[in-house]
Amino acid sequence: MVKSSRLVFFGLFVLALAIGSETAFAKVVHHAHKAVKAKASSHVVTKTSHRVAHSSTTTKAATAKVAVARSGRRGVAKAKLAVGRTRYTERFTGNSFADIDNLTLGDVTQGEDPVVRAAAIEALGNMNGTALAIDPSSGRILAMVNQKLALSPGAEPCSTIKLSVALAALEEGIVTRDTPVNLGGHYHLTLTEALAHSNNLYFETLGRSLGFERVKHYANQFGLGELAGYNIQGEQLGTYPDHELPASAGGVGRMCSFGESVSMTPLQLGAMVAAIANGGTLYYLQHPQTPDDIANFNPKVKRILDIAPLLPDMHVGMAAAVQYGTARSLKANFTAFPVMGKTGTCSNNGVRYGWFGSFADTPTGRIVTVIFLEGGRPTFGPKAAELTGQFYRGLWERAYFQPKVQPATDTTTGTR
Repeated sequence: MVKSSRLVFFGLFVLALAIGSETAFAKVVHHAHKAVKAKASSHVVTKTSHRVAHSSTTTKAATAKVAVARSGRRGVAKAKLAVGRTRYTERFTGNSFADIDNLTLGDVTQGEDPVVRAAAIEALGNMNGTALAIDPSSGRILAMVNQKLALSPGAEPCSTIKLSVALAALEEGIVTRDTPVNLGGHYHLTLTEALAHSNNLYFETLGRSLGFERVKHYANQFGLGELAGYNIQGEQLGTYPDHELPASAGGVGRMCSFGESVSMTPLQLGAMVAAIANGGTLYYLQHPQTPDDIANFNPKVKRILDIAPLLPDMHVGMAAAVQYGTARSLKANFTAFPVMGKTGTCSNNGVRYGWFGSFADTPTGRIVTVIFLEGGRPTFGPKAAELTGQFYRGLWERAYFQPKVQPATDTTTGTR
């Protein structure tokens, strides 16, 4: 029975890798654990099937049939794995595309950086979403395209919630970036790989280890559940619930893998990523309205987070997401300097969400970018990462990252 169980688990492991997605592996492994715990008897056929999500949204399903039969002189059980795939269709009512003039209608732009704004508009194109660029050293919003959406109550954060969960687990000493977390059987994963591939089972495990009260405490500390901006007209509040999801809905594990029941705004994600980028200062985000506002800009600190020792562990995983993980689509458009980030994809009531929060180490300092998309099937986290690559390429082509040359000071006196 032990050998057959291992064969069942190995077969489903291969199936999960073949499908590939932010959640497929975790869901198939879940069924593998159930399979190896089941009692096998002669001439029994066990079927396991599950709708497997692509980037946290259901688009495919794989059905695996495991046949166990008595054979051989000693009646040794042998397992045969037959895999058949059935395509499922999830219905989306959201529109992934919009007219750019409608997206930017009403935006207040006089205090924004015109070069950054132009690159953000170009990158977003006709996708239905918002693009946000922030200076993490001050909390100044450099550009905010489609301000109606950026300042809205937000949406489910999907897998970007894993950033706050990872920071909480590091702070509590539950893991380091190299700690192998047992996810069942002989399957282990480290924080770096879990962030890179957005592994849901890993973060469900961390969430259950932390418990709801600690998860909520750290999420609030990182700015979730409160306004991110300082006197930004029209900003609405993204909320963090006071109670854990019921166990029947996935409990705290589901909250830590998908962010279910949480509402997060692009500004809240931007402020949190900015704190990760700058060493732990959570700034109030400010959106200058006029050139005078820029000239008199004064950063405003909300709180100092004691996370600096944890950030190297975070940076490695966020860099891996771009190098070979769920955000690798960014590299199709830009590779000139390192970008570190986290994707998120999920759906709710027929609308699909695609998140990517990131920061880049540029020749002139760090810059934070959040792209949030909503719509139908073409909308998902890797698409937001792809558009982020286009944004950085646009800035690069506009020579935005070239060090500014200061005019030489004439120290001579008098004239010849």
